[in-house]
Amino acid sequence: MTTTTPRTLHLAATLLTASVALYMALVAFGNITDFGTNQQFVRHVLAMDTTFKDEDLMWRAITSKGIQDAAYVAIIVWETLAALVLSYGTWLWARRDQARARRFSTYGLLMVMLLFGAGFIAIGGEWFSMWQSENWNGLDAATRVFVFSGIVLIVNHLSREGDRGERR
Repeated sequence: MTTTTPRTLHLAATLLTASVALYMALVAFGNITDFGTNQQFVRHVLAMDTTFKDEDLMWRAITSKGIQDAAYVAIIVWETLAALVLSYGTWLWARRDQARARRFSTYGLLMVMLLFGAGFIAIGGEWFSMWQSENWNGLDAATRVFVFSGIVLIVNHLSREGDRGERR
């Protein structure tokens, strides 16, 4: 039986953090360069116009295009910041500054998990009933990103042996 060495865990943390950083950078870049596609997604989810239109829930709908667009811009800013924090965490992992790498990677991964967990799964999925929409349901994609980020967060915290004596 072989065991995972601190070097292997370090490599895994570096590459997995880099993967989430790349993903978030591409998501933010796509939302900036193709603003209209996901703008429509956010507008439809917030307006709840493709849900079952249950009168007991429709009071939650946000139909103001200004508020919808402000929410979308806030999402893009959050995605961009998460990508930058995760990129910095990746750079710190590459420099073998494990304590700081773990800290910044944790911040970035939690930012991603908050966006996809609290933002898309909880608020979009439940509050705005996104699960009811056949056309504008992003729950599967949000769940994949949430789970992937959670796994990377766990890997980042598996071994703390190398933290002692590292740069802080």
